[in-house]
Amino acid sequence: MSYEVTIEPTGDVIEVEDGQTLLQAALRQGVWLPFACGHGTCGTCKVQVLEGFVDLGEASTFALMEVERDEGKVLACCCYPESDLVIEADIDVDPDFLGYPVQDYTATVIERNSLSPTILGVRLQLDEDIQFQAGQYINLDIPDVGTRAFSIANPPSQPNVIELHVRLVPDGKGTSWLHNDLSVGDEISLSGPYGQFFVRNSDNQDVIFVAGGSGLSSPESMILDLLEQGDRRQIYLFQGARNIPELYHREKFEQLAKDNENFHYIPALSAEDTLGEWTGFKGYVNDAVNQHFDGKCSGHKAYLCGPPPMIDSTITTLMQARLFERDIHMERFLTAADGSEESSRSALFKRI
Repeated sequence: MSYEVTIEPTGDVIEVEDGQTLLQAALRQGVWLPFACGHGTCGTCKVQVLEGFVDLGEASTFALMEVERDEGKVLACCCYPESDLVIEADIDVDPDFLGYPVQDYTATVIERNSLSPTILGVRLQLDEDIQFQAGQYINLDIPDVGTRAFSIANPPSQPNVIELHVRLVPDGKGTSWLHNDLSVGDEISLSGPYGQFFVRNSDNQDVIFVAGGSGLSSPESMILDLLEQGDRRQIYLFQGARNIPELYHREKFEQLAKDNENFHYIPALSAEDTLGEWTGFKGYVNDAVNQHFDGKCSGHKAYLCGPPPMIDSTITTLMQARLFERDIHMERFLTAADGSEESSRSALFKRI
């Protein structure tokens, strides 16, 4: 059995099969609903039921309070329809969002290599092509662990391959399995694409990318896509790392900067260089941005990807440099240790 769900104010209509949540059905039919954690603990996917009956599922009482339940609010990631529905969602889909439907894939590991002392590169061959926008991510099904999200590092022009950059998280079951147990030739399941992190191509302002750690994956995909498309905007990549061994793909981006006059690569190292080998910027990556633009970043679009402290410090730097919320986009790299109550937007932004 399936139920028909009408989503207001867009008027989109989806079919929800038995055993599917509202969120699963919407994403698999190319209809975007806001979400973050995907398992009922953050409240990002909260919607209002206007007509019909539902099973609330395992929604946390912190994310969906009793008074909200009484008002007919539900979490789309947990909610199962029990009749046809009309719901109202706070949808703000960017016109540049292509909205590719989420699908399931089986992938074979064709390559794994050490990118840095803590980051593993994994290339997966898909059983069928995937359509995605540069900057989006996939959910990887890790045996005996569960689903984990990883950004796609290759450009959309390679639809039969998924490249991932996996940082080894201390005591992280998922990343430990990928680092220690996943082998070339193994098969693994995944789904995607997910996410609203992508380049706004309708905006012709020059572009600033700021990446920290394995957060380089999304900007790498976005930059490669822009250069492949012959985009003529000025493109700046600021890559932050602690030390030289952690500054992976440095040679790749240095070569891209030589080959493309509109691409500029500025790496920054935050740890002290005891050997005296480093001649580039010394300090945090947000300070490298501030120095390069002399504290004046207006007239740019900024895309930030990495751990929450880097994101927050960079937002502060950009806003002090006269860049505002509408021109700053981000993807936080959260782990299970970071907790489920993190917002997908910075606390420095007034709108949540």
